[in-house]
Amino acid sequence: MLAAAAALLLATGATPAPAVQKKAAPANWLTVIVKTPAGGFRQGNPDAPVKLVEYGSRTCPTCGRFAAEGMKPLRDQYIATGKVSYEYRDYLVHGGPDLALAILNQCVPTARFFDTLDAIYASQPMFADRVEALVHDTPAEAEKMQNLPAPQAALRFAESLGFLKFMAARGLPEAQARKCLGNAALIGGIATVNANAATQYGVNGTPTFFVNGRKMRANSWDRLQPELWAAGA
Repeated sequence: MLAAAAALLLATGATPAPAVQKKAAPANWLTVIVKTPAGGFRQGNPDAPVKLVEYGSRTCPTCGRFAAEGMKPLRDQYIATGKVSYEYRDYLVHGGPDLALAILNQCVPTARFFDTLDAIYASQPMFADRVEALVHDTPAEAEKMQNLPAPQAALRFAESLGFLKFMAARGLPEAQARKCLGNAALIGGIATVNANAATQYGVNGTPTFFVNGRKMRANSWDRLQPELWAAGA
């Protein structure tokens, strides 16, 4: 039968269709980082059976605690293996300082987004002390800065709280950082993510997690991990 089929192909001039080669998965899904159409940044397998989304704030202490306690096991056990994809979306809860950090984080190359996010969360206590000192020592000035238009507020807080030097030490030149802080399109994108979070998804605080589109009550790793198990991770 096989010989007859081969002879028929030769006789008619037909050629066999090339075999479809399946693209090999990367050795480590942690290296796969993209900006999503929803305005977030996703790490991991885009076809993962469990899709985790976090709405977070870089100045939120509970978010900082999740970053410290949850991100390593989440990455090691779930994202790296391709079982879970993780998307971070901005939901700003503390005005100008939050906006400045969000802009600067998005100003780095996409491949470095999560490394930079991790570094910001690791430095959260230092930034919180600086914010507290600013509000305590010059309350009128701090309030004035909060009430500035978004680009000006972000720049003033970045200057006052040492964000520019922090980012420069991580490879983002100050001139580029200043340009990003005034980027209307970047600010508008962050504002859209914030608005959609509240109006479309019912987000009203941070961190807020969604697993396969379902809003979670969990806001810590010990409560979120069982939800990943239940979803099939």
